[in-house]
Amino acid sequence: MTATVNTAPRFASQVVNGLLAIKPLANLAKHQARQMIIKRAESIGVAWRKEVQALRSRGGTENFSPDWEAELASVQNPALSYPDYYLKPFHAYETGNLNWEAATEVEVAAYAVHAKIWSDGSIQGDAMLRQSYHDILKAQIPTAPQDILDMGCSVGLSSFALQNLYPQAKVTGLDLSPYFLAVAQYRSQQSDTKISWIHAAAESTDLPAASFDLVSNFLMYHELPQSATKEIFREARRLLRPNGYIAIMDMNPKSEIYSKMPPYILTLLKSTEPYLDEYFSLDIEQALMEAGFTKPTIISNTPRHRTVIAQVS
Repeated sequence: MTATVNTAPRFASQVVNGLLAIKPLANLAKHQARQMIIKRAESIGVAWRKEVQALRSRGGTENFSPDWEAELASVQNPALSYPDYYLKPFHAYETGNLNWEAATEVEVAAYAVHAKIWSDGSIQGDAMLRQSYHDILKAQIPTAPQDILDMGCSVGLSSFALQNLYPQAKVTGLDLSPYFLAVAQYRSQQSDTKISWIHAAAESTDLPAASFDLVSNFLMYHELPQSATKEIFREARRLLRPNGYIAIMDMNPKSEIYSKMPPYILTLLKSTEPYLDEYFSLDIEQALMEAGFTKPTIISNTPRHRTVIAQVS
């Protein structure tokens, strides 16, 4: 039996939702959120503009390398239909993840956002976050997985980290954004890392059933409506072999950090995360068990993140 989740948004959250319904205020909040992240990045030593430009030019002299379009074509599935929820603006980008600007800023944004997880505000925050997740995987999954699916792999940061954690495994990265996958493929070529990249929806991958030992989701579900989350849980169950695991690392709705967050910061956060209320009100234990998993183990791995691990039942 799982605890009942209070689905009523806090009063501050309701006020924020009202403000964000006013388009000029929402646009201002998105702009402020973006500027705050860039400023944070540069304050900890991440040369945001320089690193993004180096990636866009692929180390050349052009402002934007024409090689990117060929990279995009090589990973894109032109027959893919995007779900409606994915076509909304988020992360301060009007076209969400379907653009080069978002794809070439993921890495520096991760360093900036995760720097504040721990009190020292270090550039190492992103690496520490990933390590905290991996420590739990190692402790909770007794047999090293041989086939791993990294759902919502973005530009591959989580996929590369999983490959380093399990060097013997075959890792597959799957994402809805072909722009993100183009960057992931370019990075894998740079590092000579053999990871398969698949452009597909996580709720309908078209991959063979029972073909993975571990389905990993790193910071994905807070970006989804509950209906999509539940579909993805069912798809993950279909893809896993007997005794396989689903592992989820994401924001912890029970963290006091969010309940005590100042309204101004909450407004900036929610301006870039349109499904945050749905994620925070999700009974993740019940949803996983309904999808065919055992009751999950939930462990706090940072002051504001949790790792959820469940096995095929």
